Amino acid sequence: MRAVAKYGALATLGSVVLSALVAAPADGADATGAHATTGAARGVVRAAQRAATTGITFGACPEAERLPDPIVCGTVEVPLDYAEPDGRTISLTVSRVPASGSPERRQGALVFNPGGPGASGMYFPMAAEVPHWKRIAEAYDLIGYAPRGVGRSAPLSCEDPADFVKAPTQSPVHPSESYKRERIAEAKAHAQGCARAAGPALRHYNSLNNARDLDVLRAALGEQKLTFMGASYGTYFGALYATLFPSHVGRMVFDSAVNPAPEQVWYRNNLDQSVAFERRWEDFRTWVAKHDATYHLGTNAEEVRQSYEKVRAGVAHKPAGGKVGPGQLQAAMLGAGYYDDYWPTRASALSEYLKGNPRPLIAQAAPRPAGAAESENANAVYSAVECNDAPWPTDFAVWDRDNTALAQRAPFETWDNAWMNLPCAYWSAPRQRPADVRARPGQLPPTLILAAERDAATPYEGAVELHKRLAGSALVTERDAGTHGVAGGGNACVTAIVEDYLLRGRAPARSAECAPHAEPDPTSPRPTDRLVDPHGRHSPGARF
Repeated sequence: MRAVAKYGALATLGSVVLSALVAAPADGADATGAHATTGAARGVVRAAQRAATTGITFGACPEAERLPDPIVCGTVEVPLDYAEPDGRTISLTVSRVPASGSPERRQGALVFNPGGPGASGMYFPMAAEVPHWKRIAEAYDLIGYAPRGVGRSAPLSCEDPADFVKAPTQSPVHPSESYKRERIAEAKAHAQGCARAAGPALRHYNSLNNARDLDVLRAALGEQKLTFMGASYGTYFGALYATLFPSHVGRMVFDSAVNPAPEQVWYRNNLDQSVAFERRWEDFRTWVAKHDATYHLGTNAEEVRQSYEKVRAGVAHKPAGGKVGPGQLQAAMLGAGYYDDYWPTRASALSEYLKGNPRPLIAQAAPRPAGAAESENANAVYSAVECNDAPWPTDFAVWDRDNTALAQRAPFETWDNAWMNLPCAYWSAPRQRPADVRARPGQLPPTLILAAERDAATPYEGAVELHKRLAGSALVTERDAGTHGVAGGGNACVTAIVEDYLLRGRAPARSAECAPHAEPDPTSPRPTDRLVDPHGRHSPGARF
């Protein structure tokens, strides 16, 4: 079974969860490293001109979006292939809630992307109801959208959703040779399914086109400059946008930054992510041990690990509820690597299972058939974007060598991460050479980078690298914390910096530090502003 959660997998409202005609983009790199006056760059100009003239007609949201009033929806047309802007187009769905303040206080539109690749931001306007977003919602129209391939935006699919969520499944830490052969076959079938379903269009689902789409959306909204918040993977193509369109950048927030160094995209980023999840998994177990009086899972991290292994062995022998095996258990526990407000419920589920009550674990880990199509779609887009974006090793011996060695010191997530990405070894569409994300001094207005020091999905080194590459950026670090999506981690210090930046354009001179937000209270779990999980979690891979 394929995996669903990766970069920004659980990116949330808490992490945000965050002229009519356009000038030609400034010099930058396209997929081949060519000068920005290529056909694709000219295509963006033409598409943005059309979008600025046409605008977006907003009306009642389709029932399928499940969005409440007063949120309205519309679409924007973008070229499938920017080198052929007058050829086939696709429609991207867009959501909006108008700024709630007085007209003179309105500062324009704030566009949000929650990550993925494969996550939809259509829910973002619901942030207007979140208390710490009130002042921002008074000043900005909150704009969500579904990137190409996602949701109703020319959706991609690579396999039957029912097959995608089949359960129970295994999740061996040190897989056997026979298990590896099974997963190789699955990876090949998945890659073939993507190619068969999408045909020649498959190559056009990539990060550079996501950045280009963002500029067309900006023009359709009537904005001279883009104000944008991207979480996790959203930081990567947001940084590509800043590289390609520096003259169109207004205020940009990069929350939980992916490492944009070309040599990292994407194979090495995934290896680094597995190391970071091991560290965060230990953070969770250490916290559980501190509260042994509540959970009775062990008085130190190693004892908690042993308790977890008992649960793992139990569901391997007899899947909980007939659906929760080791794969589903691992997928549920992976959530604790993203967000520490999951810690109390996950620890309680483990504790109750060992007492003979599997119901909490079943509730948290069993697949949700109703969400199967959405989850499979998200995974298909993830595969398409990451496999198209960059070269990948095409010999399984390389994957086997690297992940076998890594699993010796980072067993929690290594192989599940490998299986999620393995279709890229057998991808039929052309691979791109990653663009060099970079901005010269004075090329951009101040931009804001947010990072938690112990983030697992996007390790802190990625934020440092992005900070180096975007001259004039400010790096805000939440020390000794690891929740993915810093703006939604319940840290008043971070919230104040983000608000000051978006409302008044003020950013720290170069860097700032915030103390960590409070750890979860096992007796009174703190409420969360996480109004939606963009991906149902059905298997144990991570996502950006």
